[in-house]
Amino acid sequence: MKRFILIFAILGFSLGMFSGIPDCLGDTVSEVEAAAAEQDRKLASFPQLLNNIATSTGIYGFIAGNASSWTNGLGMFLMIVVGFLLLYLGIAKKFEPLLLVTIAFGCILANIPLAGISDPGGVLYYVYDVGIKTGIFPLLIFMGVGALTDFGPLLANPKTVLLGGAAQFGIFSTLIGALVLARYVPGIDFSLTDAASIGIIGSADGPTSIYISSQLAPRLLGAVSVAAYSYMALVPIIQPPIMKALTSSEERKIRMSQLRPVSKRERIMFPLIALTLCLLFLPSAAPLIGFFAFGNLMRECGVVDRLSDTTRNALINIVTIFLGLGVGSQLLASEVLSLETLGILLLGIVAFCIGTASGVLMAKLMNSFSETKINPLIGSAGVSAVPMAARVSQDIGAREDPQNVLLMHAMGPNVAGVVGSAVAAGVLLAVFQ
Repeated sequence: MKRFILIFAILGFSLGMFSGIPDCLGDTVSEVEAAAAEQDRKLASFPQLLNNIATSTGIYGFIAGNASSWTNGLGMFLMIVVGFLLLYLGIAKKFEPLLLVTIAFGCILANIPLAGISDPGGVLYYVYDVGIKTGIFPLLIFMGVGALTDFGPLLANPKTVLLGGAAQFGIFSTLIGALVLARYVPGIDFSLTDAASIGIIGSADGPTSIYISSQLAPRLLGAVSVAAYSYMALVPIIQPPIMKALTSSEERKIRMSQLRPVSKRERIMFPLIALTLCLLFLPSAAPLIGFFAFGNLMRECGVVDRLSDTTRNALINIVTIFLGLGVGSQLLASEVLSLETLGILLLGIVAFCIGTASGVLMAKLMNSFSETKINPLIGSAGVSAVPMAARVSQDIGAREDPQNVLLMHAMGPNVAGVVGSAVAAGVLLAVFQ
């Protein structure tokens, strides 16, 4: 009995000692925390406060960034100026404001020093990473474009598909140009897949350019998307000089006959036939053609008006906002002001010019073999900037003859260019992926 009492006494003494240890530790921690809190309550000196304020300003960010690299200082300031210039073109000159205003604002936000809006953790970083890098936004845009597109002009005048096909010549000529730059210009190293990704800019189709780049050359995705959407937005500036240089005043005055009515059955069958041909012969283009055909079928079938209305209005508008901001966030001075990116921008505008010229020249060639004349101006609409390129054809034609209505005729090659760019993208994926 005494032995048990002794054991219990020893256990109780031990528990008492160990239970006191946490109390001691707790007292020590509490004292440390109290001291730290007291230190935090002490205000910094006035000079230190002024220094904190000064080093958190954008002016300091430009100066400090310039000390490490000019692209992080002066370059960022220059890109902000470019952003304001694009805003001016979009708002004052009304050059495709849906694209230019959103891209320009994204550019300005991305180049604000110390803000980190497009850095990992920033909101534009996630917009770009989730929506553009994955290819989700381009496919949703394609579905919205399908819901907006009227294939009636193309079905009423099927030979205009040749104009849309000719405009894709810019894609393959630019692919070769990218390889030439990589071969002869030091500091530029484009692989074959890089060249294919750059070449797609010639389609003047932003969603297609983004999708192809995300599959073939992710490292160039930012530069390619910026080039494609920037040149799409600048269609009213780039195309008119080329169109005027390649056509005479008499050719620009050519009036085309009224298009025949297109039945509802034809309109419904077209997206289904296009999708069927795609799945049989070019499955690599199925994401682009499939979403486009689905959007157009919703428009034409007449039984899902609510879905069609949402797709061509609310959905495409929401996606356009984030797509523009995401593309603009890639207009970082450190990325844009580099030799490779400048090479991509140069190739992009060359591709766009070649595509425009090819469509106009194809229309002139067709006129030499046909009694029914085509106004060559609509050939420039073969690039798939819908409906911007068609409106430019109408504007240039109206300057020569105010009574000449070319818009609906130009929509034929314009929508053919959309399909043609998707087909070209599928070919590139099939060959190089």
